[in-house]
Amino acid sequence: MNAPLHPPVHDGPPAGQAYDFIVCGAGTAGCVVAGRLAENPAVRVLLIEAGGDDAHADVMQPANWPLNLGSARDWNFRAQPNPHLHDRRIPLNMGRVLGGGSSVNVMVWARGHKNDWDDFALESGDDAWGYDAVLKIYRRVEDYIGQPDPQRRGRGGPLHVGPARDAQPVAHALVEAAQQIGIPAFDDPNGRMMEGRGGAALNDLIVKDGQRHSIYRAYVQPRRGQPNLTVLTHTQVRRLVFEGRRVVGVEALREGRLERFTADREVVLSLGAVNTPKVLMQSGVGPGQELRRHGIPLVQHLPGVGANHQDHVSFAVIFEYEFPQAVGHGGSEATLYWSSDAALRLPDMFHCQVEFPVPSLETAGPDVPAHGWTMFAGLAHPKSRGRITLSGPDIGDEPVIQPGTLSDPDDLRCALDNIRLVQELGAQSAFRGLVKRESLPGRLGGPALEAYVRNAAVTYWHQSCTAKMGRDDMSVVDGRLQVYGVQGLRIADASVMPHITSGNTMAPCVVIGERAVEEIRALHGL
Repeated sequence: MNAPLHPPVHDGPPAGQAYDFIVCGAGTAGCVVAGRLAENPAVRVLLIEAGGDDAHADVMQPANWPLNLGSARDWNFRAQPNPHLHDRRIPLNMGRVLGGGSSVNVMVWARGHKNDWDDFALESGDDAWGYDAVLKIYRRVEDYIGQPDPQRRGRGGPLHVGPARDAQPVAHALVEAAQQIGIPAFDDPNGRMMEGRGGAALNDLIVKDGQRHSIYRAYVQPRRGQPNLTVLTHTQVRRLVFEGRRVVGVEALREGRLERFTADREVVLSLGAVNTPKVLMQSGVGPGQELRRHGIPLVQHLPGVGANHQDHVSFAVIFEYEFPQAVGHGGSEATLYWSSDAALRLPDMFHCQVEFPVPSLETAGPDVPAHGWTMFAGLAHPKSRGRITLSGPDIGDEPVIQPGTLSDPDDLRCALDNIRLVQELGAQSAFRGLVKRESLPGRLGGPALEAYVRNAAVTYWHQSCTAKMGRDDMSVVDGRLQVYGVQGLRIADASVMPHITSGNTMAPCVVIGERAVEEIRALHGL
């Protein structure tokens, strides 16, 4: 029987007391910020999380991750009907639990491409975001159990990371098949492979002693009980509290009543790419026209709040096994990144292997095998852009998510190219004896394959970029992650990415949290 979620947690100083820093959201980046700041015993930190505790079998057991989707540990967001997807409403799951996405995701540690980080440095005007600087962060973060690479990988850090252990035959076959079609294989998916055109490799995972090692478990849980760290669960941030243009605290809904918490130094929003822009706008920071529409007094006009929404979109190619196979380490043990054109600065193909069939609701049917595996043909850098807007001014008013998936015609063309590559991959001799046939999409072409793409499109759950870092008129934060025109407020989560990184976004969010702490410590002399 699954362990129940814990009731609200209250530890550290009593709620209502003033804190030095309030971190809103105990997701990946928020846990990094709170845990690192709490290393200093003189710093009072409050970490607020809308969800509950992570002590649940479906969180801790790697194979159980799909059971978190649609549960109490999920915000259960859904996109608006999309005309480019036959008016489908794609589920957009997001972690609502201590650890956030790192407690409900597939546990893949993907650090992004070298040029992702150099782009961030260019956009922000700050070399601290460049690849060389970020490598230093990754080295101090990781406790890497894999082939040593002192230049790129770290040992002794707070987070256990290692290659998928005893990976299933289909994962090894995928890497071999990639080589058979001219895509190089690597021992390390986060080393040289992500400094060039790409390649195939077994995944790095955050699995320790057979259990999920979330960012919460790595950064915050070891400090629970410290008198300078307060963690409140089942507490949802309603809005920021201002004195003039300075943020001095937050108002939050806790156990059915509104409470106010005060921050003497800073508030850090780490609520994710949906709730961070929602709270900003409902607090008066965002596009003036959108705020006026809901009667929200304007504090700071920032038209980029909620704009530039990006997400990795993928399309399942499903194969039937010759005979049933086991599922290992959550079922995602190999991946492939590739640039369809060698001249591209970043991979445009992001393919993730899953060791069971995963059709969309619209493509599920008799062609889906009882025993099979999926290769998600994904777009690493889609051109389509979306937006987060408000349905109302209050905490219970749901955010309106319009991802705009496949709204750019180049994304449809890239999707078709991705599917064809996966079909070629699945036809290689490396799968002989394992794979009986390709089940979906099969021998479709022309309009039928385009229709399949629109019905099969699903998210990789990597929503980002809705409060982007930069120096143009649509930027929300600067290179120090401080919100333009507002004092005492930073953002540290995937929403600050200028563009989405190549691959899963958990590891880049750890870097974003670490960068926020670097800047906070420098400003406040900590």
